[in-house]
Amino acid sequence: MSTTTATLFGSAPRPLQWTGLVAVSGLLCAGLFMIGLPAALLIGPMLAGIAAGLAGATIRVPGGLALGAQAIVSMLIASAITPAILVAFLADWPLFLAVVLATIAASSSLGYLMSRRRILPGTTAVWGSSPGAASAMVLMAETFGADARLVALMQYLRLVMVAGAASLVARYFVDVSGAAPPPIVWFPPMDPLAFSQTVAIAVIGTLVGRFLPIPSGAMIVPMLAGALLQAFGLVQIVLPEWLLSIGYALIGWRIGLGFTRAVVRHAARVLPQIALSILVLITFSGCLAALLVHILGIDPLTAYLATSPGGMDSIAVIAASTPVDLSFVMALQAVRFFIIVLTGPSIAHFIARRMQPHHPV
Repeated sequence: MSTTTATLFGSAPRPLQWTGLVAVSGLLCAGLFMIGLPAALLIGPMLAGIAAGLAGATIRVPGGLALGAQAIVSMLIASAITPAILVAFLADWPLFLAVVLATIAASSSLGYLMSRRRILPGTTAVWGSSPGAASAMVLMAETFGADARLVALMQYLRLVMVAGAASLVARYFVDVSGAAPPPIVWFPPMDPLAFSQTVAIAVIGTLVGRFLPIPSGAMIVPMLAGALLQAFGLVQIVLPEWLLSIGYALIGWRIGLGFTRAVVRHAARVLPQIALSILVLITFSGCLAALLVHILGIDPLTAYLATSPGGMDSIAVIAASTPVDLSFVMALQAVRFFIIVLTGPSIAHFIARRMQPHHPV
């Protein structure tokens, strides 16, 4: 994109920038729907956000709306966390833990190697390679003296590449043909009480989680609260398609708009190496998926989505739009998410401290 075009877009009034972003997102979603790509409502806005960010857009998804989108997806995940997930985990918990720990070990090793080879300054790659807990990694990296812009770019690029790869695998490399998918019912009939309870759990859980001293509390608290209340039959989680589509779009825009010209220009020299490291991690996860197919006999798409290295919200969106074993996917993703949230920052901090004498930040 030319500098003139980028300058014109970035200098346009913010309402006009939002109008352009929404219009392009709608066109991309329509095109992706036509070719049958899963999670078009996430991928379309994500691509539009990247284009807008590289065009110099000054708009960003407000923090309140970003939290709202996260709350929507938290409730989507909560609706999938059923007793069947606990059964699936207990049946094969050693294998689940082995897959999760292998993914964490692979990502940590990639970050260590990139830092040792001075591909990225200091310990930046250590923080940027974590397959989850993106916000915590960016914040801790900054306090530790690493380049927070590159850490954020690595995390965002991983989210985009993983979501794109998972969506393409679901569309082209796994046979999901057969009957045409049912049409989307944007405004289905629903129980007003159940919907109100869903919204209340999402809002209250997000607010409580935001102020609790736990990593990613704004996502964990409503997710666990919704899952527990639903498991005990106290509530029924109701998420109409129009609400989900808003959440998907906001998540896509939040990720896409993070690709600003300044950040990409700052990282231009090392972008190929960063992309290659992410591809290696995706390939490694694909090998773990093949292992699950061989050992457990599950279908390849379920295994691939279950082992994809984050983020859990985008994988949940893709899994919900494809014919897979959603309980199995979310079981493995949830286990990895919790382990990363609880141990990821400490692991990165440990590696960074060991490297510091040899390669100061």
